[in-house]
Amino acid sequence: MDPNRNSLTEGVIWKKLICFAWPLLVGNIFQQLYNTADSLIVGRFLGDKALAAVSSSGNLIFMFVGFFSGLAMGAGVIIARYFGAKDYARLEQAIHTDVAFGLCTGMFITVLGVAFSPTILGWMGTPPDVLPESISYFRFYFLGAIFTVMYNIFVGILQAMGDSRHPLYYLICSSIINVILDLLFVGVFHMGVAAAALATSISQGVSALLCLRLMLKHQGPGRLYLHKIRIHWPTLRSIISFGLPSGVQNSVIALANVVVQSNINAFGAAAMAGCGAYSKLEGFAFLPVNCFTTALATFVGQNLGAHKYDRIKKGCVFSIACSVSMAEFIGICMYLFAPTLIGLFSSSAESLNFGVSHSRTISLFFGLLAFSHCIASILRGAGKATVPMVTMLLCWCVLRVSYITIAVRFIPKLSTVSWAYPLTWFCSSVFFLIYYLKADWIHNFDRLDAKQANT
Repeated sequence: MDPNRNSLTEGVIWKKLICFAWPLLVGNIFQQLYNTADSLIVGRFLGDKALAAVSSSGNLIFMFVGFFSGLAMGAGVIIARYFGAKDYARLEQAIHTDVAFGLCTGMFITVLGVAFSPTILGWMGTPPDVLPESISYFRFYFLGAIFTVMYNIFVGILQAMGDSRHPLYYLICSSIINVILDLLFVGVFHMGVAAAALATSISQGVSALLCLRLMLKHQGPGRLYLHKIRIHWPTLRSIISFGLPSGVQNSVIALANVVVQSNINAFGAAAMAGCGAYSKLEGFAFLPVNCFTTALATFVGQNLGAHKYDRIKKGCVFSIACSVSMAEFIGICMYLFAPTLIGLFSSSAESLNFGVSHSRTISLFFGLLAFSHCIASILRGAGKATVPMVTMLLCWCVLRVSYITIAVRFIPKLSTVSWAYPLTWFCSSVFFLIYYLKADWIHNFDRLDAKQANT
């Protein structure tokens, strides 16, 4: 990896952001194929109950993985800062600490997920006719959890140093493997829903090994040495201080979505399948915005390390405008074509109706979600992850769960659950807008940089 080529501290801002985000977009499209291929193939070959089993596991999986992925964001902030400042000694220390931490957490998640899946799925109120296949899918997925964690760790390191191309190449390769294995295991050998999870684990393992190979062989700053993989405790404390808010945020929001999912479960397997199909489509639809927000966090981190404060401000304005515009355009398209898109996953009329209703309630409000993610990324890139954590926990967790708990009792319809998302996105966007306009440090990044340099 050429440090100059991958640096976001030089060149035309919009070109640099787009060139960094474009491979992320293509790569994330292929990454989304992991779960979407599972749902599409499982739904077509094994029916709605199997599709419901796959769909009901999504939030639960993210509740476990999201915490440690959030901690890894702290490493990304630090690595981007050291890379932008050309402090390669500390950069090496941060990379090896991050990898060691990922290995430990990956093994922990594997044991936890396999051991407690029946208990947790039971807490979610998973219907008895779906529960056995949900447990099977969940356990097989978590047998490969260490690959998922290490892949995210490696990609986070590469992206923090401005390399979004190699993760793209590896994702294309592993996504193709995943689809082939899904068709082979489920469609040809009829191995059941657990085989879809097994295909995903194998594919994630391929991605992780390819990233590892790159980092072991490349020359220059950021190279990985196996004998240096160990935890440097002061660096780990910094990683946790930056990443813990994001980790807590991810897990608690996922827990709130588990509550949402349990309310969807109460409407039966058809609602689970229809809403699960929408969630896969939403994953694709929001990819362009996710790419810009990932690029924005790296951009802020590198330029803060390089003390280029005016460049940060210009990049933030461009990214917010671009992300919100794209999100609204995609949301309108999803609203218009919802029946066709949901119909790709299930031929059941009841599942289709649930999915279309859920989609058309939510999709026109994607701009609010995009704005919230942009401001949160600016804050994380600047090392201030506590503000988005508190905001999203209050709006996307406490308020969302409270609303559903009360509203569903009076209006027991799926649309009542669906409205939880746009309402809470609106609340977080209002707070973030006020904070962005009023916070002095956003308009004076030099003060923030000086303060963090002295801590």
